[in-house]
Amino acid sequence: MKTVVPGSVPPVAAVRPALPREVYVLSVVGGCVMLGLGLVLPVLPVYAATFGAGPTRIGALVALFALMRLVASPFCSRLGVRFGERRVLVAGLLLCAVSSALTAFAGSYGQLLVFRGLGGVGSVLFSVSALAMLLAVAPADRRGRASAVFEAGFLLGGICGPALGGLLALVTLATPFLAYATMLLAAAVLTPALLRTGRTAGAEPGRPVIGLPALLRDRRYVVACLAALAQGWVLFGLRSALVPTLVVVAWRHDVSWVGWAFTLSAAVQALLIMPAGRMVDRAGRRAAMITGTGVAAASVTALAFVDRYAWLVALLCVYAAGSALLNAAPAALVGDVVAGRAGSGVAGFSMCTDIGAVAGPVVVGLVAERVNVPAAFASGAALLAVAFVASGTLTTVRPTRRS
Repeated sequence: MKTVVPGSVPPVAAVRPALPREVYVLSVVGGCVMLGLGLVLPVLPVYAATFGAGPTRIGALVALFALMRLVASPFCSRLGVRFGERRVLVAGLLLCAVSSALTAFAGSYGQLLVFRGLGGVGSVLFSVSALAMLLAVAPADRRGRASAVFEAGFLLGGICGPALGGLLALVTLATPFLAYATMLLAAAVLTPALLRTGRTAGAEPGRPVIGLPALLRDRRYVVACLAALAQGWVLFGLRSALVPTLVVVAWRHDVSWVGWAFTLSAAVQALLIMPAGRMVDRAGRRAAMITGTGVAAASVTALAFVDRYAWLVALLCVYAAGSALLNAAPAALVGDVVAGRAGSGVAGFSMCTDIGAVAGPVVVGLVAERVNVPAAFASGAALLAVAFVASGTLTTVRPTRRS
């Protein structure tokens, strides 16, 4: 029998059983949530404009969602420990549903702010609880693949949502919000019946809940959080805020060109997410983190020098390949550290993404205006480069097979 280094990934059996059913349930529920977000996000700026909101107020409305996620994150772990992740997850779905329904009947910009803020709180209640449950039920040697399945649901929902939202908006601008609310209510009703299990394979017996000070002393956790921060910064600051401006304003293309670029890159990521999950488990977390951050950093660096749409799309697709690994490997690292147990670990990890999502668009916009666009891309590349160097300091641990 081969021994296992303490803190490493447990041995992998010669015959790998299927992932627990709960992993797929969480993936479907996550896909519904992301599909709904895709329904409303393209419509939200237009909807806000009907209340007299200009670009600055629309930007504040979009940023508020991520800000409320950030503010509410520290409380999620406590609620999960006290009431159980399943109940908190359902509460998050219901709060998002109420938020979306109220948004459909908003009478002013101020009401839109309040209702979107409630949606941000519900969103983080769902996402933190869902990830905590995922890490609890997924066996340690399959956390990479479980994370990939979970992210696949979000990716597919994100790909389909915007197009469907555009069609629903042809009825009325409020219709996508009502459709999102209905979808979330259905998910909230079905989820308790489908997620009946308690903590199983992922929760290591005898391991106490780890506090934040101890987490920050664990290199694996710090590296995962650095990658999450960089991802939030690039996805929301560079990809969602800067790229559309570059394509539409600087290159004078129609806004549909932005949609095609994002759709193609999302499709690449969706195709690679499952192979990425297998790499995380088979090659090890360190190899996956180095590859993911390296590919992502190189592609973002190259984006600073592109002057043609075709190169932009190609590099966004390359970034999507690296991002596929960064959707699976950091979550698996966090699962290794917290041993599948509840606590502040998952919430802190989620907060890092939200910090990038809140600060990224603001800082990137300022740098692009006061310096230049290449410098704005360099900010994201620098964060990914830091995560790349940090990933190289991880201990090389590869899953082994039982003899």
